[in-house]
Amino acid sequence: MTAIQEAQDRPRGARLPRSARREQLLGAAQEVFVAQGYHAAAMDDIAERAGVSKPVLYQHFPGKLELYLALLDKHCDALVEATRAALDATTDNKLRVAATMQAYFDYVASESGSFRLVFESDLTNEPAVRERVERAADLSATLVSKVIAEDTDLPETEAKLLAAGVCGLAQITARYWLSQGREIPREEAVRLVASLAWRGLKGFPMHPGDQAPDGGQPAVTD
Repeated sequence: MTAIQEAQDRPRGARLPRSARREQLLGAAQEVFVAQGYHAAAMDDIAERAGVSKPVLYQHFPGKLELYLALLDKHCDALVEATRAALDATTDNKLRVAATMQAYFDYVASESGSFRLVFESDLTNEPAVRERVERAADLSATLVSKVIAEDTDLPETEAKLLAAGVCGLAQITARYWLSQGREIPREEAVRLVASLAWRGLKGFPMHPGDQAPDGGQPAVTD
């Protein structure tokens, strides 16, 4: 249910708990920011979308930037946690790559369009926004790099570079896929991109402790 529907369905004069009101305001703000961008959005628009007065909106958020940053925190955290869940879902590295790609495609494909606040913000010249977006990208890459470093002989810095490439590949291809009208079914798109990433990553030697008894590399299937 959207913030507009919540406002319409709520009995006139009904009061919400503070936490519920905050979530409602965030939902309304998200709809406005995604549709209009930061600069074109107005607090009047958000208050109207939420079905509240501007004083109520300002009771929860002192200004438009603070409201935007609260949303950005929420959706940056969601991306990092989706990456973490993908990596924790299995110990099979090929499946981990596929799960990571799936997480990014699912994130971008969400009907809310919230990914635009993270990947396509019109406010990246604002230091607080840039810091949050860069932190989310770094945290996601760090999660992936730990897996790469644990399973290969690569130094941490090199593993982090590869991880940033994996996450960047996932993000850019997911957004391109969406911009092309989802011409390829999502699962097939994920399979294609995951296959590309895995064919590159599997070429790096496994950690010596994971080598086969004869000293060779464990068999890695396509």
